[in-house]
Order: sequence, then structure tokens, then C-alpha cells
Amino acid sequence: MGAKTINKLAVPGATLHYEVAGSGPVLLLIAGDGADAGVFSGIVGQLAAEYTVVTYDPRGNSRSRYDGAAADESVAQSALDALAVIDAVGGDEPAYVFGTSSGAITGLELITRHPDRVRMLVVHEPPCTEVLADAADARAFFEEVHTTYREDGLTAADVVFMMGTGRDGDAMPPMEDLLPEYRELAERMQSNAANFYEHKLLPFTRYVPDLAALQRVAERVVPAAGLESYANLPGRPVEVLADHLGWPVVMFPGGHGGYSSQPAPFATHLAHLLKTDAV
Repeated sequence: MGAKTINKLAVPGATLHYEVAGSGPVLLLIAGDGADAGVFSGIVGQLAAEYTVVTYDPRGNSRSRYDGAAADESVAQSALDALAVIDAVGGDEPAYVFGTSSGAITGLELITRHPDRVRMLVVHEPPCTEVLADAADARAFFEEVHTTYREDGLTAADVVFMMGTGRDGDAMPPMEDLLPEYRELAERMQSNAANFYEHKLLPFTRYVPDLAALQRVAERVVPAAGLESYANLPGRPVEVLADHLGWPVVMFPGGHGGYSSQPAPFATHLAHLLKTDAV
């Protein structure tokens, strides 16, 4: 794999932390929610044998600091951040992109607005719930999480969010039981949670994908979900997207965070998929 390099990139309103490992075509991995580059640590090594793997902390998360005060997220700006990282590493060459959760929504906006810069997009459980038939119920749920955070605090919001998204079984072991590198990641994610609930949750879950634009690039968009989570709220919208794209949903090992819980089979599955260069 070679050495990993750690870099900083100035973008409007923030400075992004990004990491590069391996060589070959650029593969950008986009984390979601309050996560950062570290959530992909289990799959980077395997993928870096064939790709220049790029991970980064989305703005406002962990080591990607805002230049000023925090503000509500813009999905359009999030896509421009991803594009800036691709440009910084790969120049004019289009990149493979894997996005998960709200990072998948970033990927959808990226390929919609800049289709020439994405060679293939694997969109893993994007919570763009406005495409659902019961979108009003999903919207009310996320508004409840936001209100719970504001009125009752972080712990209460965590409980509502995890139970309502079917992720209540994903709770991490106690901090003292984690290896040092995972403890550091968990602490960073905990520190990001308040900003996620306040500034990212509603803008991303209210995102309405441009289905007509996505149909024009359908041969390069792979709808994906976790075998253990596709029936839960974050996974359900990808079935609607798949119907519009004319492709089946590709199932990955594990749940919403299968890249962390089952990294080896997840990386193998992703590498095989990328080699097809089409669904």
C-alpha cells in the first residue's frame, strides 16, 4: 500500500483534512453523519493495492474545521468539497466514488452537477427520504430527532435517532474496551454529534435528488445497501433510486456501517464491483 499522506485543503468556509494511500485510479470514500476519514481505516489497505484511495473529514467534522462559526450544511457545498478533493489528488481525471449515508447524498449531488468528474458512484444507503411514499413520516421523524437534541440534549437525541433508524444494535463497546485507534475515532465522532444534529441532519435528509439527471448517468451509478440494514429507514430510499435508474440494489456485507463491522468482505465486494466499471 505504501505510506499514507495526510494533507490539508482550503475550501470556501473551511479547511479539509484528507488522507491518501496507494496508487492507481483515484477512489474517493465519503463518510456520512458525524463520521470522518477514520471510519474507512479497515478497508483502505486492501483497496490501496489497486487504487489511490482518498478519504477526508467532511467539513465541520473532526479535523476539517470551519473558518468561522458553524452554519447549516449545504449539500451543494458538500459536493463542491468532494470535487475539490478529487481535483487536488487526481487533477482532471474522473474518480471512482463510494459514499455512505449522508456521504452518499454528497455523491449523488456530485455526479448530478459534475458528471464528467465521476467514473463510477457507489451510493450506499443515502437517507434522501423525500423520495419515499411515506416521506412525510420520515420528515417528521428527523424533525423529532432535531427537536429532541435542542430540548433534551445529545444523549436523548442519540436514543431517538438510533432506534428510529434501526441502528440501536450498533452501539459501540465501552471506551475502555476499545483499541487506542478506535477509541480516538469514537471520541472524535462523539465530538461531532452535536454539530451533526444541529447543522447536518435536516439539510441532508430533506435533499431531493434530481432523478432525471441521475437517469442520464444511470450506467455509472450503483445503488447499494447493507444486507442487515436495507429494510431500515436509511436504506429504504435506495430502492426507489434503483427503480428510477433501472438497476437492482447491490447488497454489501453487514449493516449501515458494514465497512467498519466487516471490513475485509466489504472491501473485497467493493473492489470487485469497481472492476466491472458498470453495474
